[in-house]
Amino acid sequence: MKLILRGHHLLCLKGFQGFGYDEKFVENMTEVNDLRKSENTKIKLTSSPDDICKACPNLKNSICENASQNSRIVSMDNEVLKKLDSGREYDAPELFEKIDSIFNSKESVSEICFNCMWHEKCLFYQKLSNNPSYKV
Repeated sequence: MKLILRGHHLLCLKGFQGFGYDEKFVENMTEVNDLRKSENTKIKLTSSPDDICKACPNLKNSICENASQNSRIVSMDNEVLKKLDSGREYDAPELFEKIDSIFNSKESVSEICFNCMWHEKCLFYQKLSNNPSYKV
């Protein structure tokens, strides 16, 4: 299986616990989250709409909500992608091990996650916030 994922969604998947914009979005996010845990899954990185976005009710004309919101989302993607080789395809377990080693403190995700509407429900962000020495 092959997934196409935005940079910031790599972090979202780490903290996903069933919340989302609507039922269709949650079902898709759950499926993508299950697939990303498989050793048979390959992941291609992007800073544009991905396999999670395809079920998002906010995706309109290939952008998230509006130009301003989309710009903020792309900026979040780029913060993650600049720490990875976005030109290559990753094995899912390898990529998420790399994510764990790079984004392992609240400070390492503060520019990406702090203004996210989901950060109070995100298990990944909460673990980093509640225990600054927590290693994922």
